[in-house]
Amino acid sequence: MDTTQDTSARSLALHERLHGKIEVVARAKANTAEDLALLYTPGVAEPCRAIEADYQKSWELTRRSNLVAVITDGTAVLGLGDIGPAAGMPVMEGKCLLFKEFGDVDAFPLCIDTHDVDEAVRTIYLVSKSFGGINLEDIAAPRCFEIEQRLKEICDIPVFHDDQHGTAIVTAAGLLNAIKLTKKEMGKLKIVISGAGAAGIAIGTLLLHMGFGDVICCDRGGALYEGRSNMNDSKSAFARISNRQKEAGTLADVMAGADIFVGVSGPGLVTKDMVASMAPNPIVFAQANPIPEIMPNEAKEAGAAVVATGRSDFPNQINNVLVFPGIFKGALASRAPQITEEMEIAATYAIASLVTDDKLSADYVIPSALDKTVADVVAKSVATIALRDR
Repeated sequence: MDTTQDTSARSLALHERLHGKIEVVARAKANTAEDLALLYTPGVAEPCRAIEADYQKSWELTRRSNLVAVITDGTAVLGLGDIGPAAGMPVMEGKCLLFKEFGDVDAFPLCIDTHDVDEAVRTIYLVSKSFGGINLEDIAAPRCFEIEQRLKEICDIPVFHDDQHGTAIVTAAGLLNAIKLTKKEMGKLKIVISGAGAAGIAIGTLLLHMGFGDVICCDRGGALYEGRSNMNDSKSAFARISNRQKEAGTLADVMAGADIFVGVSGPGLVTKDMVASMAPNPIVFAQANPIPEIMPNEAKEAGAAVVATGRSDFPNQINNVLVFPGIFKGALASRAPQITEEMEIAATYAIASLVTDDKLSADYVIPSALDKTVADVVAKSVATIALRDR
């Protein structure tokens, strides 16, 4: 049995034993009549009246001040695709566990059974007053873009699609350090992204806005460029701001001369020859899971100076757990009504800063996913922006 099969079998056995990875824990005891009177009826009427009179009191008198809804429709679960809301529940429970373990943020999973954008937006909005933030998860593109945007317009709490922005932030943080290590020049980089779904377009957008250089995003039809046919609205919008030279062709074609490759697509799509065709000291972030676009040893043999993957068994794991606990911890602490791009950029630099110059190496351009100090640093960076802009 290989390592992947062994992990899968042990994980299934663990889930069978646990019957779920999270539970609700009371923050007070109800042992006496007085406890009941204060925590429930008749005393509980007073905080209800206080919130009715002043909506902002809901942040002070209930747990919503530290409570995030982790919401999916089960259509894009961990590379498994559209497996449905019930089958997505183990992932959502896992996400909630990570919120608590890494950021001390309470989170609750909600798996909604709809593929309709209007119905999803309406459902999430209707439950939003129970939470301090909404973390959208594993919702297929392009539907995820519209759901997030519409919720941001109508909700008074932060809405964050982690597959988009969390992935973009942690990827950009690792790239900042990889660029520093390879002495490449910010602003003059050619970056090629394989995968034009939620993660790929979000990564490309953030890298452009941070001034990394030019970005070419590829889907199954090849490079996106303005005027190309067979693109949905999200791809067309990205094409308008990227690929300034309007390079066309396959992934292999546009990787020639690239400084950076970022993969958020599928296994084995990149060959050693494709890496060898890149600019000197290329940076390869092959993040498809569980099998990356190219294995790290092959990328290095082809000349890659820095290699990162989404896996925990290789150096430089690009893992969203470095992002979402801290992002929400900072947003909740500052009562930010939304998570802005400026907060995302601040979080990116905060994560990158944790790899100090004396520790920076080809095998260490991003903090360990198990480093529980990261969330507080990210939270502080986010809260600073939120409080400044209040």
